[in-house]
Order: sequence, then structure tokens, then C-alpha cells
Amino acid sequence: MSGKGLAERVRACVEARREPAVDLLRSLVRVPSVTEDEGAVQRLVEREMVRRGLDVDRWEATEEELAPHADEVGEGLLPKGRPNLLGTRRGTGSGRSLLLNAHVDTVEVGDRDAWSVEPFGGDLVGDALYGRGSCDMKGGLATFLIALDVLDDLGVRLRGDVKLAATVGEEDGGHGALSTVLRGHRADAVVISEPTRLALVPAQGGSLVFRLSVPGLAAHAAARDSGVSAFERFLPLYDALLDLEEERNASLSHPLYAGVENKVPINVGRVRAGNWASTVPESLVAEVRAGLLPGESVGEFKRLLEGRLRAVSEEDDWLAENPPELVYFGGQFSPAEVRSDAPILSALAGAHRAATGRSPAVEGVPYGSDMRHFVRTGGMDCVMYGAGDVRLAHAPDEHVSIAELLAAVATYAHLITDWCGAEGL
Repeated sequence: MSGKGLAERVRACVEARREPAVDLLRSLVRVPSVTEDEGAVQRLVEREMVRRGLDVDRWEATEEELAPHADEVGEGLLPKGRPNLLGTRRGTGSGRSLLLNAHVDTVEVGDRDAWSVEPFGGDLVGDALYGRGSCDMKGGLATFLIALDVLDDLGVRLRGDVKLAATVGEEDGGHGALSTVLRGHRADAVVISEPTRLALVPAQGGSLVFRLSVPGLAAHAAARDSGVSAFERFLPLYDALLDLEEERNASLSHPLYAGVENKVPINVGRVRAGNWASTVPESLVAEVRAGLLPGESVGEFKRLLEGRLRAVSEEDDWLAENPPELVYFGGQFSPAEVRSDAPILSALAGAHRAATGRSPAVEGVPYGSDMRHFVRTGGMDCVMYGAGDVRLAHAPDEHVSIAELLAAVATYAHLITDWCGAEGL
């Protein structure tokens, strides 16, 4: 069949799956799955995999297997009832294999009053489906499942294996994806359906989080000059972090990040200081997230950060004698990228053109993802491509465009048939 004929058939099958796609995504959104509480949604996902005839591997990561990788995924107990799933549709054995990955966990809802819809309602408003996780990234999981339905509608028999991994814990280190790799699941290439606005993303930034504890000296507010405000002592450290962000953005470059205004953001996400309005705060604790570019190492950035904070502290009489404490916690997302001539990049670009009639944008992203586990630990070529805008992720009124979801479905259908090889077309 000609490329044009196949594209028309794919387009028709995808459009026929519009309502089932909306229903599937809505059902996923309606099952809350905040990180550490993914069990219920995974039971739903497993049923969807089985319904499509996939051979399902179900397992939970263990502390023992993850311990050597604590720097990457963080330390701590793993609550029970958080299974990872990998469903396989086996081919005839004469084609390339493809692993499709999506995480099922989401961040908290946050302030419900900031939402105009029920966060777990899955409301459809015009072209957009709303709800926590709709964009990041249950929409991506739904598109993979619907793409398999489209292949069935087309009567396709694949030569290579297709594997669909639904993993937990991505929002806090990605231990589910890492465990998938450590369990031995491999493929000739990996595609992650993170919300990239249908851009082709072969590079992800890195990040790490740290806790900065600043000491002070308590005193009655009426005699504040006899104390030392930890809040005031934090201000020059905060300014130093902003200066470091500005300097790094000016000095660092990467061809895939030319259009990213803030390539390496440093965000102070949480601050706790003092315990009473009438007392000079004797301590302040700030939790901070810092971004890295591909090509940087976590260790090098740590040395730079520590040196900068030390220099600022030494200029302050109080901090010189009572230095702030810096502690790294949680997962550290190393940057990752794949080579520009990786076959999966050209294959996915071709699939996007077949589905949309346009070439995709190719860019890097400043956030971390599970991509690094497949690339750095698994040694596999991996690319991110999916519907949705990451600027809507983690935000009130998170939503995703149905039209964009269906375009992603069409792209995945073309990619799978091209990459794995197909019979019956």
C-alpha cells in the first residue's frame, strides 16, 4: 500500500477511535494516582493491557535493587502496592522491537479553589480534557493504548515486539522506570510520551534538589537587634542562587536549547522560618531545585554550588561562624541525550510527517524525566514525544487537547508499523 493510502487509513481509524480515546483518558484521570498511591490506577491499566491481548509482567521495585542507584532515585522506604506493568505484544520475530513508556503517578492537586473544574472529574470542555494527570501524563498512556487499537483496526500483524511500560514514581526520581531496566526489559528503541507539544525531544535536562538550613539566634521581637534573623541571613544566599542561575544561562549553551529562555532554572520551592511572630526566627530551611544541561555532571554542579554558597557565607560575620548546612535529598536527575543520528529519531520524524503532513520541531527540554534511566542505565536510544504542553502540568486546570492526542495516536501507529515492520497492510 502506498504511503498516502496508509496515511488515509490510519487517519480514518484514529478518528473512529476519538470517543473511545476520550473515555479511556477520562477513566484514567478519575482514578487518583498521586506519587506513592498508584495501585488503583495500575489495576485499571492492567485490565486495559489484558483486554488488548498483551502479555503482562507485573512487579514491584525493591529497596535492595535500587540501593546502588540511590543518588539517582533517592533513598527511603518503598510503600507496598505500587506495581509497575509491562505488557508485550509479540511479533513474528523478524522486526525491530520498540518499548513505549508512560508514568502513571501525578503530583498533588494543590489548592482546589484554584481549579475551575473537579481535579479528578475528567471534564471535556471544547477540545480539552481536564484533570490532574490529563497532560502529565495519563494522556500519553492513553495514546499508546489507542494506537494499539488502531493497529488492530488496520489488521496489522507486527514483525517486531511492542512493549508498553506503565511505571510508577516518576515524579520523585523514577524508580519504576529504573526497575524496568534493571529487570532486564530491553528494546531496540524507547519512546516516552511526555507532553512535548508533539515536538521530538532527544535531550532532557537534569536536576537535583537540596535543602539549605540557615541558623539564626532567637530573641524577643521587641529586642530584635539582640537576635540574629535566619530569614535576613538567607537573603544574600537567595540572591547568590539567582545570580548563579543568570550566570549559568549566559555561559552555557546547547544547540537543542537555543529557544529555551531559562535553560537551567534554580527554583526555591519551599521556605520555612521561625515559629512565632513575636520571636526573631532562629532557623530557616529552604528546599531548592536546580536544573542542569546535557553534558553537565551532577558532581560538577554540586562543587560549583557549594563553592558559591561558601563564598557568600564567608562575607557575613554570623554565617562565617555559623555556616548554613547543605543537604541533598530525593532523586537526582542526571541529564541525558541520544546521538543525533539515532535511527529512532528519523523514524519518529517520518511518522510525525505521515500523520500530520509537517516535520516536527526538534528540541531539548529543561526538565528531568525517565529518559535518563533508559539511556544511561539501559544503554538504549530513547526519545520523548507526546501530546500536551508541560506548562500545564502540575498546574490548576491541567488539561490536554484531544486533537493533539489523536495526532499522537496517528504518529505512534505509523511509527510502530514502520519500526517493527508490519504484515497485512
